[in-house]
Amino acid sequence: MILSKIRDPRLVTIRRGGTLTDSDHYLLALWAATCAEHVLEIFESACPEDERPRQAIEQARAWTRGEVKMMEARAAGGHAMGAARDLRGAPRHAAYAAGQAAVVAHVAAHELGAAAYAIKAARAAAARGEGEEAGRRECRWQREQLPPTIRDLVLDDQRLRNDLCWSVFES
Repeated sequence: MILSKIRDPRLVTIRRGGTLTDSDHYLLALWAATCAEHVLEIFESACPEDERPRQAIEQARAWTRGEVKMMEARAAGGHAMGAARDLRGAPRHAAYAAGQAAVVAHVAAHELGAAAYAIKAARAAAARGEGEEAGRRECRWQREQLPPTIRDLVLDDQRLRNDLCWSVFES
């Protein structure tokens, strides 16, 4: 569970009563896709024939360009999460990261789901005893990818929802 019971208006689009602009919504989706893609190889190594997580990331990016509708990106996210269903460990987390990235088109607050699952994938893929440090490195890398326009929003969101996201955003 990565979503708060009370929705943060900063992560709700203006047309739905929040304060999130479309341009910032797109940046959140692109950042989430970047986070998911960074660990995608973990999934693809385990399931080289399954393209659903990669397609979800591509659909997230296509949505930001106006090439696909929100429902198409959202459906691709569901398919990527379906790819995770029978897996365990790092490949499962990597597929969930891709699925979460695609559903940012529907609910912007899923941006942290993509990031958190990517950190979980990095932790799980690390050598024994190195998982925590691998997670910290992944979190730092993700933060380096944040566009300045949404940086403060995402960092504050990480602080507010860290407990819901398995405490992966502690620095």
